[in-house]
Amino acid sequence: MKSYVLYILMILFSLSGYSQIDSRKKSFSIPAVEAPKAPSEVKPIEPEKEENKELDFELPKPSQNLDFPKKEFSMFSDEQFGDPGELYIDNINKNIEDIRLSKRELELRNGSSVDQFLGDFNSKAKSVNVVYRDHGYPDGDVIQVLVNDDIVHARIFLNRGFQGFKLELQPGINKIDFLALNQGQSGPNTAEFKVMDDTGAVITHDQWNLSTGVKATVIITKE
Repeated sequence: MKSYVLYILMILFSLSGYSQIDSRKKSFSIPAVEAPKAPSEVKPIEPEKEENKELDFELPKPSQNLDFPKKEFSMFSDEQFGDPGELYIDNINKNIEDIRLSKRELELRNGSSVDQFLGDFNSKAKSVNVVYRDHGYPDGDVIQVLVNDDIVHARIFLNRGFQGFKLELQPGINKIDFLALNQGQSGPNTAEFKVMDDTGAVITHDQWNLSTGVKATVIITKE
């Protein structure tokens, strides 16, 4: 009987030990997983340097401050001539052109630099009408009129239309001077004039081209 009870206790003891081992195998603990911390600072990504992968060197960066050489000083205008030689040749050509022109052609272009005598005419009329105008494009030509060296009109602006005065002829010489006070904007002082008797007949009809300070003279002699 005792042996039977002992046998029962041994079986119970063995079953208890097995249950403890099995329970140890089946139980386990899950470790706690910490959540990732948010980064306190975000570092910007640096741009990669531009490199030539094939030649293995860095490309040069463009310079922001470019110093160009300053233009050298020149006494000659770049707009008028490309080099000083052209200026010299141009002056020579102008001088050659002046040489080829006749004295009359030069006076027409530049104006006479000496007093001009435009003729001496006889008339039996008691009076004459002296008229004048700018025979070119009116550009501000101004003249002074003298009769026998006396000023009769101190300052006259020449227009496109004729203007003038009536002159009572004195026995003998009646000298009429037209003095150029300027050469207008285009030069020279240019005019067309007429002298007509009291019947309307034209005694003389002519023109002048004068430089400033030069005069044209016509004489009417009363018979």
